[in-house]
Amino acid sequence: MNMSLRDIALIIFVMAVWGANFGVSKLGLQELPPLLLVGLRFALTALFLVPFTRLPRDKMLPVLLLSTTLGLLHFALMFTGLQKVDASTAAIAVQIQVPFSALLAAIFFKDKLGWRRALGMALAIAGVVLLAGEPQTSSNILYLGMILTASMIWAVSAIQMKQLSDLDTLTLNGWMGLFAAPQLLVGSWLLEDGQTEAIANAGWQGWGAVAFMAVAVTIIGYGIWMQMLRRYQVNQVMPFTLLAPMFGVLAGVIMLGESLSLLKLAGGALTILGVAIITVRRPQQAQPVAPRS
Repeated sequence: MNMSLRDIALIIFVMAVWGANFGVSKLGLQELPPLLLVGLRFALTALFLVPFTRLPRDKMLPVLLLSTTLGLLHFALMFTGLQKVDASTAAIAVQIQVPFSALLAAIFFKDKLGWRRALGMALAIAGVVLLAGEPQTSSNILYLGMILTASMIWAVSAIQMKQLSDLDTLTLNGWMGLFAAPQLLVGSWLLEDGQTEAIANAGWQGWGAVAFMAVAVTIIGYGIWMQMLRRYQVNQVMPFTLLAPMFGVLAGVIMLGESLSLLKLAGGALTILGVAIITVRRPQQAQPVAPRS
């Protein structure tokens, strides 16, 4: 089935939203600490979705475990790292989750790795190594390490999500948000300072970021994405995900005035090329996994 121009435009819109989320999140972090920001995001997501969805009793524990892996560990590390790493660098570096996922799929699900995917993994890792050598990034290497660790955790959570594939995405996101929000807010209370003042003083950047992440990224973005996956073959849709890091780089430049060094461009090109080799596959091989942002 050929994709309509309307649906192509919708998918590009979703990639633009997911890419812009790196810049929007960085703006939000200027007013709210990371665990608090993500906790509020999940709380708002749950508020919008849980009243209209139902989680089967036998799915409670798997979703609770996912909320810890993905909601708490992944997002806590991701947003803490994003505090000190350029949005454009983070948008590229987080793509390392794709080769990590391919590797775990080969280990746990006996997916064939093959030379093409091995080459893609090598190129993506080489690209991230170049990013790490970029002067501004190398001075914050610990925070880049947090983003890379978050990407590894995302790959683990992708295995959990595969086992929850019978749940629709809005139910999964709503209930995961309900379980993740308290964990993140307790983590913020234990590990962060000045939350009351941050909430009281937050302006359009802070609250706008919370609303954007909950509504645009999660509810609208993933809602459209899953519609497209149901309507078309996975191999028709997945290549569009390569646009998300490009929009992320643009968001960093336009929203935050970030510069693009030759090293960052070269690292980004290698990483995206590697991810493209892994992602663009034959129909029978493709897997419907959405990028997380």
